[in-house]
Amino acid sequence: MEEFDRWFRRIRKMFEEFDRMVEEMFEESFRAVERGARAPGPKTYYYGFSITIGPDGVPRIREWGNIRPGLVRPRITEAIEPFYDVLDEGDKLRIIVEMPGVEKDNIKVRSTEDKIIVSAEGPDRKYYREIPLPEKVRPETARAQYRNGVLTIVVEKKEKKIRPVEEGFEVKVE
Repeated sequence: MEEFDRWFRRIRKMFEEFDRMVEEMFEESFRAVERGARAPGPKTYYYGFSITIGPDGVPRIREWGNIRPGLVRPRITEAIEPFYDVLDEGDKLRIIVEMPGVEKDNIKVRSTEDKIIVSAEGPDRKYYREIPLPEKVRPETARAQYRNGVLTIVVEKKEKKIRPVEEGFEVKVE
């Protein structure tokens, strides 16, 4: 639970700093408008996290978005790191990436043996994420499909493992 406590303290500090930054930004914008300047357009901020319990019983925390904790203040990037999930389907991996707001033609997917790299640029948002894979894959077998803001990538594992049958394998007696 110590990891959770550290993580929650870090997130609380990041949000407090983020609130302070937003207040400063609004105050600066209002002062600029009072001086006759045109107010800057809004920038969109994304932050999310998921918590899962690993097979070893240890919680895993994954964050996504374009806000990350920094040494002094949160680091805000133009590109959004999208939420993703990697599903093991025996002889292949299925990677699901949420990337709403972009066209299929603007998405780039690259595959190596140990990671998938996705990037996209739409009219009002950019995405970039390097997704580590739990096993080595055959990059040349990767196939991607984009529907309703969800990118699905399927790639074959490098070493196919034979799944044992629940009851075991029948052994012929000679």
